[in-house]
Amino acid sequence: MLDGKVVQLGGSPRGRREIDASGALVLPGGVDMHVHLSLPSPPAPGIAAWVDDFSSGSKAAIAGGVTTVGNMTFPWEGQSLSEAVARDLAAAAAGAAVDYVLHPVLTSPTAAAVAELPSLAAEGHTSLKLFMMMPEFESRIDEAISAIQLAGRSGMLTLLHCEDGALVRFAGEQLVAAGRGSMANWALSRPEFAERAAVERAVAICEATGSPIYIVHLSSAAALESARRGQARGLPVFVETRPLYLYLTSNVLAEPDAGKYIGSPPLREVADVEVMWRAAADGSVHTLVSDHAPWSLEAKTDSSQTVVTARQGVADLETMLPMLFSEGVRTGRISLSRFVSLISTTPARLFGLFPRKGTIAVGSDADLVVLDPRRHRVIDGAAMQSRAGYSAYDGWEVYGWPRFTISRGDVVLEDGEVVAPSGRGQWLRRVGAVPQGL
Repeated sequence: MLDGKVVQLGGSPRGRREIDASGALVLPGGVDMHVHLSLPSPPAPGIAAWVDDFSSGSKAAIAGGVTTVGNMTFPWEGQSLSEAVARDLAAAAAGAAVDYVLHPVLTSPTAAAVAELPSLAAEGHTSLKLFMMMPEFESRIDEAISAIQLAGRSGMLTLLHCEDGALVRFAGEQLVAAGRGSMANWALSRPEFAERAAVERAVAICEATGSPIYIVHLSSAAALESARRGQARGLPVFVETRPLYLYLTSNVLAEPDAGKYIGSPPLREVADVEVMWRAAADGSVHTLVSDHAPWSLEAKTDSSQTVVTARQGVADLETMLPMLFSEGVRTGRISLSRFVSLISTTPARLFGLFPRKGTIAVGSDADLVVLDPRRHRVIDGAAMQSRAGYSAYDGWEVYGWPRFTISRGDVVLEDGEVVAPSGRGQWLRRVGAVPQGL
């Protein structure tokens, strides 16, 4: 390795340090393009918020074998997209221990916000996030579609949270009115048809604009089928899922601490889990991401919440890679090559980072995870790097944890201990063509 790059594969001479990888797998570092390490609004006294920042989130990433993250950057009230990006670039420069990109979030597609997209793309921010369920998406639908078209023409990939806002609001309000607003009914408050309807619309927008779309955290078999039909027509429709939808079902919402498992879309059924595993294996799901949105356990299980006010998101950065290996590769559900594709190579390709990231090759960044298939532990969120203090998988026995994590040639995890200083991470400027296929 030289200047953080791979300069040779195999043979001699040796580098400045030799690492014992006997019995382990040497894989490209994880590329998690969906994390929340900055707040969607300014912190306020007494108001619950996500508990990880770029520093603590980086430590969770490193402990789990992730060397690159993509952060959702929300403009705070009164901020432009460019101002929000500048704010998070400063925070990440001070705190991030892994490399990072930012995804500007278009919360309201006003003319001023949309006009910023070409300059953001030219500066190297070649991705954009929209929430289809936000009221502003519907009230400014013409501008939203134009924004997606302009994003594509500017070389940006548009990330879409696919749930139909009107249908979700209707379902939630009906449940509350009927006295069924508890967390146990979370899955009913965000029904599968609301996700399916939004995916259908997203695919149609892709077809109308010619712009590539990336459907975030898809959860259901029906929504996946809608995306697959678009893919079959040759449309640039890409799909991610997250760990929750591979390991848990809506049955856990009957537990007293159901708030621990609240995410959006909600947990689905056994049949959906089976379909998602098959899609991860056959390539119709392209990436696995954490969607790391860490609340404290107290905030998540607050009994005053309803299906309308629930705090959404879980901490998953540290567990994402080991659990996929343990439950996927070790059980034969997916191959080792699909594992690497899902968590590293394909996200790097989609987001303009390949071959700098996502592969082990001469000239690529020396981002590696030395994963030991025999290293196992019982998950205990309280002992992990995230400040959340719990995990949705507490008590699970998982095989396949990193022995070492290496970022640009630096050992940042050694025998389970994070040894990277805050602020060593680098922002990654992205340049390249809009992905139309893989």
